[in-house]
Amino acid sequence: MNLYGRQLTDEEIARGEHRQFVGGLWDELGRLQLDFLRSRGLLPGHRFVDVGCGALRGGVHFVAYLDPGRYHGLDINASLIEAGRRELAAAGLQGRDARLLVDDGFRVSRFGEHFDMGLALSLFTHLPMDAIVRCLKEVAAALAPDGVFYATHFDAPGPAWLEPVQHSPGGVCTNYDLDPFHQSVDEYEWMAGLCGLQVENIGDWAHPRAQRMLAFRHRRA
Repeated sequence: MNLYGRQLTDEEIARGEHRQFVGGLWDELGRLQLDFLRSRGLLPGHRFVDVGCGALRGGVHFVAYLDPGRYHGLDINASLIEAGRRELAAAGLQGRDARLLVDDGFRVSRFGEHFDMGLALSLFTHLPMDAIVRCLKEVAAALAPDGVFYATHFDAPGPAWLEPVQHSPGGVCTNYDLDPFHQSVDEYEWMAGLCGLQVENIGDWAHPRAQRMLAFRHRRA
């Protein structure tokens, strides 16, 4: 059962329990996110949105790299946003004007920006397809004309793959209709099309638990 909605207490945050709550691998996955997006062209001046930012495992690295005011993080869990603020303060980054929002519907338009690049790491892996479509629809409305939105997923061998899938490395077992979820690239092409987007299957990007990477852009006429 997905317990992500549980609010951490101040004491739990002070003990650093938010780092395990969002999946652990705090330093490894935090750095991997920034390194990957820099390899894909992320620049300090870009407007960047981190959808499902959690406690800023990646956000701490992005805030340090991006120009002040360019990082925007959104998450449904208010206690994780608070933990992220404390992570920024501990890293001496509280003056870099990170924009953080609590939102339960992926409404990135609330930031009032059009984003050059965005990321959803380990978000779609916990969502059924109707929620993924909602996220893509909201992101599409706030994506700059030449912007790109990256998202990780657990791959399935084909559409409507009802059998469990064991992923290596990492040993995660995913399901069609239970968290953690898997979806095929064909299903992502369908979902992207509903939202006026096209999807590029990047695939392996060295994630330690075998999450694959996708890139979404506005569909060209």
